[in-house]
Amino acid sequence: MAGDLDFSGKTVLVVGGSSGIGNGIAHGFRERGAQVHVWGTRSDPADYDPAEGSDLAGLVYAKVNVADRGEIEAHVPPFDRLDVLVLCQGTVIYKRGEFAPEGWDRVMAVNLDSLMACAAKFHDMLAVAQGSIVIVSSVSGFQANRGNPAYAASKAGAVSLTKTLGQAWAGDGIRVNGLAPGLVDTKLTTVTTEHPDRLRGAMARIPARRLGQPSDMAGAALFLASPLAAYVVGQTLVVDGGLSL
Repeated sequence: MAGDLDFSGKTVLVVGGSSGIGNGIAHGFRERGAQVHVWGTRSDPADYDPAEGSDLAGLVYAKVNVADRGEIEAHVPPFDRLDVLVLCQGTVIYKRGEFAPEGWDRVMAVNLDSLMACAAKFHDMLAVAQGSIVIVSSVSGFQANRGNPAYAASKAGAVSLTKTLGQAWAGDGIRVNGLAPGLVDTKLTTVTTEHPDRLRGAMARIPARRLGQPSDMAGAALFLASPLAAYVVGQTLVVDGGLSL
């Protein structure tokens, strides 16, 4: 079983792997032998603050703004083989900003449109390698999210895209699956985690009685990309400590 989680000799790309959940997933693969590439939005790796959950040691970094489809298409990756593509890009706009057209468009471009653009870009490499895609969505994809209509809709779209690409590309030898995190301790969730009353309320709804960590999401991603999940196609694994129950 341990050998099934050995990614030595494999090439992995984590889009959105510069911080938070994506960074945790990237290091999960790196610790198991993979050469891991990550995409982020800042010009230089030194621009990332470790206090924000960014650790780029041992990872190959590239700046790609996935909100711009043209930038995705123009990027020339420094590898010619890809075994695992993890799509973990995401953004959210608070204070009802997603109700405005500009906020809606921004969130949908990053959280949904770019998933398809990235998946399509690397389809052929993944087919040759008989590889897999892991799409990171959210429990918000299964329920309402007050104040964040674009976030919730984009994550629901990500869940549906996982099913559809799983069905469409299984015949090409590409397994597409996803994971849906609950409340994970990252910079995107500080609106909750840095406010004691909100945090207490959130914790009361989590049966596991703790926040999720990026490493928890890494475990799920490793499983989905491994031979242990060889017969799992088009599924989204909820990883939320029981929050959605």
